[in-house]
Amino acid sequence: MELLDKLNWRYAAKAMNGKKVSEDKIERILEAARLAPTSSGLQPFEIFVIKNQAIKEEIKPVAWNQSVITDCSHLLVFAAWDTYTEDRINHMFDLTNEIRGFKNEGWENYRQMLLGSYPQKDAEENFNHAAKQAYIAFSQAIIAAAYEGVDTTPLEGFDANAVDKILGLREKGLRSAVLLPIGYRQEDKDWLVNLVKVRKPMAELVTVIE
Repeated sequence: MELLDKLNWRYAAKAMNGKKVSEDKIERILEAARLAPTSSGLQPFEIFVIKNQAIKEEIKPVAWNQSVITDCSHLLVFAAWDTYTEDRINHMFDLTNEIRGFKNEGWENYRQMLLGSYPQKDAEENFNHAAKQAYIAFSQAIIAAAYEGVDTTPLEGFDANAVDKILGLREKGLRSAVLLPIGYRQEDKDWLVNLVKVRKPMAELVTVIE
């Protein structure tokens, strides 16, 4: 029930007060994102943690001038791989073998299947798939932040090409997928803070098939 209480407490903060979130909380939020499930365990994204105020100021105009960009404590940028490559796939399979300390024939066969599939696909298709994986980690970061009593504002309203340029993402083989300002709500400037959370009733959302 504690987690559900936290999720009922959270909302997309529309104004933040600039107060800094402690680094231990940020680390736990990032760890929750790191532990997120991804397709084939490839984790095809990186997370950029922006603390530099000047960079936040540069991003704000290309994110609809939303105040939370500059008033947040930390701005997380989830950047997905621009495509799947043999090197990227092999790195994650090799890492798995290294950490587990053994090779598995079935796992190696699965590696070859992926190598024979993803790298041959259109880069845009691969990016869209990778971005979906980034969103899973993004969601876990939001949940973890709520558990820590920290506010977040999920943001898709930004010029991805401009953010990519500011952070030099394309040179790293990455493209920005979604932004997550993290901080603390400023209640006197946030029109959403006291409004009742609205969600579909369970009967409209869930169908049980027995």
